Amino acid sequence: MDCEFGTTTADNSSEHSLLLLFYADELLVKEQDNIIRIPSMHDISLLNIKPTTVQYSSSLNGTTYYAANLCDKNLFTGFSFKKIRQLSGHFSEDCFEMTYRSFHIINWLKTNKFCGCCGTVTQAMRQPQELAVHCPACGHTVYPRISPAIIVAVIKGNEILLARSSRFPPGRYSVIAGFVEPGETLENCVRRELQEEVGIAVDNIEYFGNQPWPFPDSLMIAFTAQYAGGDIIIDNDEIVAADWFSAATLPKIPPQGSIARQLIEWFLEKQR
Repeated sequence: MDCEFGTTTADNSSEHSLLLLFYADELLVKEQDNIIRIPSMHDISLLNIKPTTVQYSSSLNGTTYYAANLCDKNLFTGFSFKKIRQLSGHFSEDCFEMTYRSFHIINWLKTNKFCGCCGTVTQAMRQPQELAVHCPACGHTVYPRISPAIIVAVIKGNEILLARSSRFPPGRYSVIAGFVEPGETLENCVRRELQEEVGIAVDNIEYFGNQPWPFPDSLMIAFTAQYAGGDIIIDNDEIVAADWFSAATLPKIPPQGSIARQLIEWFLEKQR
């Protein structure tokens, strides 16, 4: 197994080297005594799985994380595949953070095999701390793409605005979100997305927090805002339904682990 970045060689025998193996948006995990964990390099070596390229992701608190994509979804006793979004609460905060980081990096590499300027096969930068790919022909360097997006909880009295996307599971609602456009401030993005998707105006926009969201490469920047006017008029494109909900009338909401859920829980806490 080889590493694309840095000078460290993956140690297959180490229990302190963990290997995150992704199949689409699922992660191979080891299950034992109702505990879910990331397999070690040693675990994977015993399964005789041979991913083509193993990517160094990061080192944190004495543990080194590697990542790779799998072409096949083979099942092994004591192991299973779990949706990444469902792992919150099963991993420590550090492990969950490294899972998101690794998934982001491995998919960025998959879409940057060739130079976007001249089409030459790219090469990994060899400096230990340089997470980038370089074109040997024209010198173009590409760093991991990070796409900023806003997500906002809009409050009107004792109600919160929730909307439903056609991409959501049946019955699920969430807060409004959208990507930042070139030349746009975060606050103006909040105003534009709300106007475009549900036809309302807001004021008192305040920063709430942020979360890396590697599906595929977002940084979700969360805000709260107060309703300032307008009737809900959905765009019927990204949004298929939207309404105001009280704490007592909430529909199905996003699962734990997402900043959307944190915003809704913040609203619920304010109602107590």
